[in-house]
Amino acid sequence: MNMEDLYRLLRTSHVQAQGIVDTVADPMLVLDASLTVQSASRSFFETFKVDRYETIGQPLFELGNGQWDIPDLRRLLLEVIPKATAIINYEVEHDFPGLGPRTMLLTARTLVHPDNASHAMLLSIVDVTERYKRDAAKDILLGEIRHRMKNLFGVIQSIARRTAVDGRSAAQFRDDFLGRFTALMEAEELAFSKQDETALISLFDRVLAPYRSSPAAIAIEPGPAVELASRTLVSLSLIIHELATNAVKYGALAAGRGQVRVSWRIDPATDELRLEWIETGGPAVTPPETTGYGTELIRAVAGYSLGGRAELDYAVDGLKAEIAIPLRSAPLPS
Repeated sequence: MNMEDLYRLLRTSHVQAQGIVDTVADPMLVLDASLTVQSASRSFFETFKVDRYETIGQPLFELGNGQWDIPDLRRLLLEVIPKATAIINYEVEHDFPGLGPRTMLLTARTLVHPDNASHAMLLSIVDVTERYKRDAAKDILLGEIRHRMKNLFGVIQSIARRTAVDGRSAAQFRDDFLGRFTALMEAEELAFSKQDETALISLFDRVLAPYRSSPAAIAIEPGPAVELASRTLVSLSLIIHELATNAVKYGALAAGRGQVRVSWRIDPATDELRLEWIETGGPAVTPPETTGYGTELIRAVAGYSLGGRAELDYAVDGLKAEIAIPLRSAPLPS
């Protein structure tokens, strides 16, 4: 039985049956014209942890520690009886004894006896504290999603604009763009999942999976456990993808016998996470005469997005890269 059905029954039958009142799950009071409690539901006693003698025959505004003694509420309730109107979902915030801070919604309706024109009031109380918390959490989540989507679109736009087009075919542009886009999607999927201290190795596994021509082509050496913020994972994915792409085109992964070894450690002296990318067994390396977009992206992401730095050593026997990330920035929310 909902509130509307109970109100209609009490009004038409002119009864105040305790058994009917007790069927309602939410706390409920029946008040007389002076706002004194005539009856209370079982759920009222259970919710507010009070006894009948503390409630029945007591004025509403003297119940508990005076939590209902609110000037606006008093005025509204006193207007309900003479005008036969109603109060719907009046919000009360209070630190209730035994419950703590709660948010309650009060609904009051007048009951008029047709024989003697006496008035009574049916007052229901709904605890919406947890509902409001859930709604607030949903709002925060939606805001986070909107923020992430805005950032994601911005990164995609930047990748599209900065991917080189001069002297290249449409297929080459497509492959480069989609490679970076895929790395970004892998990182976003990982960032939206539950974060833990294994996120870093999961990121390496996901982003580098397409470049494993053989089981020995890429060796990931697990380092110390470290939990990274989602924005850090997204930025790292772009760096890892660029390093892997370069290795396939010009470095260790361009030859069948080459290998890439990835590892990380924590430098206690600088409180930095240091990622190492070491290539061996590939063609002889010569430093590039000009800086390409991939190298620019690695250094820009490491410096501006991660607040760290990227050191690239074009050694003859293979590229060696080290990415340093301040750990103090890693746990911040994205």
